[in-house]
Amino acid sequence: MAKIRITKQFSFETGHALYGYDGKCKNVHGHSYKLSVTVIGTPITDHSNVKFGMVIDFGDLKKIVKEEIVDQFDHATVFNQNTPHIELANELKNRGHHVILVNYQPTSENMVIDFAEKIKKRLPNTIELHSLKLQETETSFAEWYAYDN
Repeated sequence: MAKIRITKQFSFETGHALYGYDGKCKNVHGHSYKLSVTVIGTPITDHSNVKFGMVIDFGDLKKIVKEEIVDQFDHATVFNQNTPHIELANELKNRGHHVILVNYQPTSENMVIDFAEKIKKRLPNTIELHSLKLQETETSFAEWYAYDN
């Protein structure tokens, strides 16, 4: 049977700062991210399966991405755990803000790698993550493709 790709799109708001960067993005700021998640597989052929004809139920894909990415990163501020902003991060946490400390520079490029690993771990064995597109602004985005990795 034919391999089919399906894509689901998500939106979330996240703040970050780029430690050691030589431009404006060294300052804490935020983005309205758009994440497109594309998986590939063959549609279910078992007529008795309630998901007959689907590669994966869009609702099931939504649940995975929502739990792993959107619910975690939406309205959070992400810092590299080695940042000098650590005092600010701790102060924000103490005031009840959602802060995520990561072991990478929180660029779109690194975030999309992180997201790919999180999503891949949750997909059924019959489904493969094909690609991710993380759009930071209307004109800037990072893409991850399975065949490149």
